[in-house]
Amino acid sequence: METFKILYTLFGGLGIFFYGMKMMSDSLQAIAGDVIQKVINSLTTNRFLAVVVGIIVTMIVQSSSVTTVMVVGFVNAGLMQLTQAIGVILGSNIGTTITGWIISIKVGKYGLLFIGLGIFPMLFSKNEKAKAFGRTIFGVGMIFMGLETMSKAFKPLRTNQEFLDMISYFSGDNYGSYFASIITGCLLTVIIQSSSAMLGITIALANTGIIGFNTAAALVLGENIGTTITAILASVGATTNAKRAARAHACFNLLGVGIIFSILPMYLNFVDWLVPGDPNLMASDGSLPNVASHVAASHTFFNVSATLLFLPFINILARFVIRITPETEVKEKDKLLVLDHSTDILPATAIIQAHQEVKRFSSMLIKMKELTDDFFKTNDANALSKIHDLERRADKVQKEITEFLCQVLSKRMSSDQTVKVQALIRLADELESIADYFEKIALYRAKYKNSFEIDSESMKEYEEFKEKVWAFYLTAINGLDEGPFDSMDFILRKSEELRILADQMRDKHLNRISSGEVKADIALTYSDIVVSFRKIRAHAMNVAQAANKLH
Repeated sequence: METFKILYTLFGGLGIFFYGMKMMSDSLQAIAGDVIQKVINSLTTNRFLAVVVGIIVTMIVQSSSVTTVMVVGFVNAGLMQLTQAIGVILGSNIGTTITGWIISIKVGKYGLLFIGLGIFPMLFSKNEKAKAFGRTIFGVGMIFMGLETMSKAFKPLRTNQEFLDMISYFSGDNYGSYFASIITGCLLTVIIQSSSAMLGITIALANTGIIGFNTAAALVLGENIGTTITAILASVGATTNAKRAARAHACFNLLGVGIIFSILPMYLNFVDWLVPGDPNLMASDGSLPNVASHVAASHTFFNVSATLLFLPFINILARFVIRITPETEVKEKDKLLVLDHSTDILPATAIIQAHQEVKRFSSMLIKMKELTDDFFKTNDANALSKIHDLERRADKVQKEITEFLCQVLSKRMSSDQTVKVQALIRLADELESIADYFEKIALYRAKYKNSFEIDSESMKEYEEFKEKVWAFYLTAINGLDEGPFDSMDFILRKSEELRILADQMRDKHLNRISSGEVKADIALTYSDIVVSFRKIRAHAMNVAQAANKLH
């Protein structure tokens, strides 16, 4: 019965801890979503700036795994170079150490206080930022409560001789015990898929006096290795460069742990000297009041020193992972969709990735327009086949962008981010509709095996109208890159001018039909083509409105 009580208390505390971490992370992202987006957009080839970006993003999202998964997705999308990715990954290892300092605070004293402070703005405030701040404070309180609950679960084990005998091998001050602890920390982190949770468990074990500082520090080293599995799993099926980024993370942590392991006794003595208090000092209740700060310091010192050590050698590390991850013999299929479908996707980075994919989508329409123009003149079956293929690909891209962004909408985000996600969904839909009309125009032309026998005046009007509509579309789609339009009045006015022009063309053409200048079937086809371009004009106006909301 005692064992069952320990287990359900432990898992209950772990569940509260996980919930608190999730709530705090989501709320911080909602508060600082724009900061994340600006920080990522500031990335250059400067390795120091890349490290700073990794630190800032990871401190906000409270998970190095989430940051590295984001990096793998960015490399996969072609938004980030390998050396940039390695810099961000190095920074993420430093950023994640803030978690250790948060959970090293005396948890039992502050958990309920933070929950009490956070619950009122969380439930009763009408201000979005205040509600997110309340959720953050509430999440911190849940983290503290979860750790306190886990500590209570571990306390009976201090007097359980069977358990103490079982872990005695890990508690020795020798390399065999250190190695066993590192392997254990690595394996448990791989299973739990959260280095933050394992760090919390480690500090809870150390706080209750079940394990000493040396064992806890060795477990933390293993957790640094185990956390790399998340990025490696995220890179499965991704591009070669994405796999290289994930493997660079694993190599960095493995090499760092290997170097520290070779001098572990000196390393532990240095951390003990650096942090005030005896880490193994036992209080009257059997707890170790100083050990949590020592464990957090060991985690921070390892990641900071490893980053400083490897920073000058980023290019060498990049060349090494390129060597161990060569390009596949068969050329990789060009993927239309490079969106990150991980459950850990951040709304801020998801918007960046989807924005990039919409821009790629718009380039497909340029190709479709060129093919349609060629097909209109040549009636070449090969061109028609390519148009059909591009339209099918456009359908697929629109579907996947929409599914991806609907997944993002289920996450907690700011109202601005919600508007941007909705705008991107609308953009994908409008671009797919334009692709449909290009295919329709090609099919109208395909009804005539030879030349499209239309009078020169109608053809001239058609060419002029087509180019005006296309110029209008290019103006609208430029809003994706160049920011908001100074005034939507210009867009609306231009759209209305084109609509009137289309109606005038149809009226002139009807007059030609009534005078017998044009065959009836060709006249109907011509009218359908003009209507299709008028529809493209309408969708282009919608593109401009949606693009405006992105900024």
